[in-house]
Amino acid sequence: MFSRGKMRHLRLAFGYALCLAVFATAGCKPKPKYQTVGEPSSDQPLSPPPATTPVQQPTSSVTASQPSQTKAEQIQALDLPKLANSVRPAVILVSVFDSAGKLLRTQTGFFISDDGKFITTAHAIEGGVNAVAKTGDGGIYNVTGILASSSPLDLAVLKADVKRVPFLVLSKSARPAIGTRVAVFGSGLAGGDGAPRDGIISAQQPNSDEERLELAAQVSSTSIGSPVVDENGEAVGVVISARDKCIVRPSSALTSLQSQIASDATARWPETAEARPSPRPTPKPHLVYAPPPSFPSEAYLRPGSRSGRFRLSFNARGNVTNIQIIQSSGNDILDRSATDTLRQWKSAPGRDWLATVPITFQGR
Repeated sequence: MFSRGKMRHLRLAFGYALCLAVFATAGCKPKPKYQTVGEPSSDQPLSPPPATTPVQQPTSSVTASQPSQTKAEQIQALDLPKLANSVRPAVILVSVFDSAGKLLRTQTGFFISDDGKFITTAHAIEGGVNAVAKTGDGGIYNVTGILASSSPLDLAVLKADVKRVPFLVLSKSARPAIGTRVAVFGSGLAGGDGAPRDGIISAQQPNSDEERLELAAQVSSTSIGSPVVDENGEAVGVVISARDKCIVRPSSALTSLQSQIASDATARWPETAEARPSPRPTPKPHLVYAPPPSFPSEAYLRPGSRSGRFRLSFNARGNVTNIQIIQSSGNDILDRSATDTLRQWKSAPGRDWLATVPITFQGR
């Protein structure tokens, strides 16, 4: 039997061995996955505290590497087809004739009032004694004369003999700002040269007796006299030159010229040498503009033809002053179509004279 002392030593030895076994087992266990807040885990690389990490700003090299957007690209393009519906009906082609009945030039213009007042350039009417205005839908109107003209501004206001026409409203803005997107509308009768073009106001010269704008747009010489409109379809100016640059006279100049016209003013052409006594013999009168009457769609004729004879009275300026039906075609609609067209005929200026004109309509 063991003595009491030996038993105590054995218990101590056994307890000591048990402790060693426990510590050895604990040393072999995997490390815990949790960690104290703010301390990195042993299996992750150290990184600086968030509070001391600087915020990275875009560098100049990054900004420069992206293509910068120009001011023109930032401005929304105009809806040209939509604008054409309201602008095109007011745009015209103006044919100007000299005292001998010769065509001097044809230039674009546009109506600025429903009673037939229209704008074109002053040099378009130089030497002219009469003119006709043609609309895109085929209308032809006699131009009764000039209401106002300014050579320094290169602008003229004329009057067409018409009861009511579509017209453009002049913008009340002092001047469009640089960068404003606008559009140029030529006449539909000018073919591709009259197609609408969009552009941007690129420069202006406001402190000048001849205030003007420069337009960044590709326009042809046939666009001289065309209106320049904004997104609302209001006229902000008129093209007066398309050589090296597209030069535009702003609407403020148009308004100023229009304000010089008295309310009771009568449109007149300048006096010509042929209108005053001259020792030279008077040239024989002859027609210089004689479009054929159109066949009215509402008229119905059996196969065959209808003819009529009409007497035209011309004044010394070459305008028709009276039409007399000598022989009716037998159809009121055809007679009206003939007289409406004959009223637009022009003769060479010089003296009053009469002309008898036969008109034949071919049945459909």
